[in-house]
Amino acid sequence: MVRLLDTVNLRGGGRDGPLPPLMLVLTFVTGLVDATSYLRLGHAFVANMTGNFVFLGFALAGAKGLSVAASLAAISAFLLGGLLGGRLGLRVGGHRGLHLRAALAVQLVFVASAAAVAAATGAGAQVGSGTRYILIALLAIGMGIQNATARRLAVRDMTTTVLTMTLTGIAADARLVGGAGSAAARRILSIAAMVLGALVGALLVLRVDDAAPLAAAAALIAVTALAAHGISRTPGSWTKPGP
Repeated sequence: MVRLLDTVNLRGGGRDGPLPPLMLVLTFVTGLVDATSYLRLGHAFVANMTGNFVFLGFALAGAKGLSVAASLAAISAFLLGGLLGGRLGLRVGGHRGLHLRAALAVQLVFVASAAAVAAATGAGAQVGSGTRYILIALLAIGMGIQNATARRLAVRDMTTTVLTMTLTGIAADARLVGGAGSAAARRILSIAAMVLGALVGALLVLRVDDAAPLAAAAALIAVTALAAHGISRTPGSWTKPGP
């Protein structure tokens, strides 16, 4: 219970200071946007690139309902976002709080633009091909920035997107097999945040409209950026980037 509370506490101490709860919010955001992209944009992910490479193989084999072009567009835009995120890290990466604030401000531009496009076009079950690729590009660039930033911040077990190693860690480090098990609470919270984000995103897409989960994601990114601005004034060793 103590470690669970530490993970969601903005006044947390240790190596990562107040960063873990902000990374949980971004993990929730990943669920929101990937729900939208998978359900409405041609079964392509804009954050989980592993899935896109698998879908690409399926599509090349002729599987129905999948698109080579959508997967390639998402991968290409994500790489561009990663480049932008990496460049930001080189410029402002000396302070983890300021780095997160700057990255989220840029990510917000892309995700908010995607929400605006979805709202303006009234995108529904039949998203036009032009709108689809605009949305994929905007969202994948935004998520590429987020992933590059999470990689640079290096908050343990909080990549905000990839959960395979998180799940592996829960099992491989369990006390049942002689492991320390010390990070299980944080890992479980990360998985829960992703699942909850996907659930809320799917409900909004299916019962409201395509713009709703994207607007929610943009709002959460904005709030997280403001929080990052606030914590940046808190001194401590957590502000220094790791190796």
